[in-house]
Amino acid sequence: MKTTTSLALLAVSLSLASCVNFGPPPIRQQAAIRPASQGVEGTWADPNGIISTFQGGAFSTRTTDTNQVLASGTYTNTSPGLVEINMTSMVRKTQSKVNCALVNSAQLNCTSDSGAQFSLARRS
Repeated sequence: MKTTTSLALLAVSLSLASCVNFGPPPIRQQAAIRPASQGVEGTWADPNGIISTFQGGAFSTRTTDTNQVLASGTYTNTSPGLVEINMTSMVRKTQSKVNCALVNSAQLNCTSDSGAQFSLARRS
């Protein structure tokens, strides 16, 4: 009988041991999540490789080879996803207004006051 009692006690012990909670599972370190960019702030490029920078209300466009400023000015968020740029072309010595729509976090579609349309892609 001792064997049967011992086996019964062992079975009960194992059953109870499987119910014991030894605390929460270890926390896995998650990869750092890059915060989503806000609005148009940052650096953008057109299909020809011209770089445009939006920073704190200031706008500039530069060449990639010589870093020459082609245009500069200011920008204003007119509504969520819409931006108005007032700029002066250093090449043509003219002022113009450009309206842009933030299609998604990586694409900005723009139309100048003369009707020219172009797109910019966010650079990382």
